[in-house]
Amino acid sequence: MSIAGWTERSRAGGHPARSWSVFFLFAGLVLLAASWTSEGAAKPDQASAIKPTQELATLLSSHEALLRPFAGSASLGLVQARRPITEARTMLPVLGHKRSSDGRRWLRVGIPGRPNGRTAWISQRATVVTVTYWHVLVSTSSRRVSVYRRGRRVRVFNAIVGKASTPTPLGKFFVEESIKLPAGAVGAPFALALSARSTVLQEFAGGPGQIALHGLTNVGGTLGTAASHGCVRLDNGAMSWLVRRVGPGAPVTITG
Repeated sequence: MSIAGWTERSRAGGHPARSWSVFFLFAGLVLLAASWTSEGAAKPDQASAIKPTQELATLLSSHEALLRPFAGSASLGLVQARRPITEARTMLPVLGHKRSSDGRRWLRVGIPGRPNGRTAWISQRATVVTVTYWHVLVSTSSRRVSVYRRGRRVRVFNAIVGKASTPTPLGKFFVEESIKLPAGAVGAPFALALSARSTVLQEFAGGPGQIALHGLTNVGGTLGTAASHGCVRLDNGAMSWLVRRVGPGAPVTITG
């Protein structure tokens, strides 16, 4: 996939009739509750990862990513002001705030690249802080993608995830870029390129082994299976729905 280099979840003595009625009522309630847990709400361990809002920092200029929140701290590299594929402004999730002794304000942000899950401190200067209400949860075991708004699940899509030899990486990531692909491109019509990188492939099709959510055009597969090189494939209609709502900076949690 050369355009982005992506890689491809009764008591005794009781009345018998009344006892059986109570039994079936209780059983029915248990089944209803189980059904609601699996279809209408996230599991407890997953729900803890979903927050109603997520602060985002839009970079107005390139920023030095620092290990600690003060000038002169060890550098982790430069975060460019624009993304490499779309040239859109870089948007990063804000994970914390701090003011240093010199009065300077700092933001702890998630940053793309290896190793997965990297964070750094950047100056708040030359940033615009906003909020997103969207959160995407990918379950590699159920092979589903759940989409949340303000902490409430609004849609669930069947998906194709990474096969055993090239698994979809687990962790907390974010959308780097929202990309409209050419009609005949692999993975069209859309892709959400993530901050995640493959834990197996260092590069793929000339790119950095970047993980993406994308469509099925010219790549295919059966939804609900594990068959990709690590990316998450969705039905084209699902991707069209998704990119109209979920944009750069939005958190994406991938669980096993």
